[in-house]
Amino acid sequence: MNRFESLSYLVSHLNVDLQNALDQRLKRYDLDIKLWPVLFSLWQEEGVTQTELSKRCDVANYTMTRLLDQLQQQQLITRQQDLDNRRAFNIYLTNNGKALEQDLIREAERVNEMYLENLTVEEQTEFLTLINKINRFSD
Repeated sequence: MNRFESLSYLVSHLNVDLQNALDQRLKRYDLDIKLWPVLFSLWQEEGVTQTELSKRCDVANYTMTRLLDQLQQQQLITRQQDLDNRRAFNIYLTNNGKALEQDLIREAERVNEMYLENLTVEEQTEFLTLINKINRFSD
């Protein structure tokens, strides 16, 4: 097998390129790529525990603690103690965190467009369907 037939090589290479492109856009907002999955997940659903957020972002709990510390320092999130579990904290976006959503989603869409522009609309749809199927995000 050569590298152009290796799924891991191709996905890894694409991932690095995508992350670098989005990271450059996020730097305009004093953010970096490692914070993106956390914000993106919280825009989908806030009020989840740190443990749940770690699972959704596929990072270790101790790593999530550092990411949340950084987001809290930038006044983009707050932690509120869970009423049912004193050791757990639910994570919420601040107004500043919510205000970034539209701009940052647009930045991510521009990166997507840049990488998908060589595909037809039908190919783009099929590509995303297949990636989700491989990642088991869909049935």
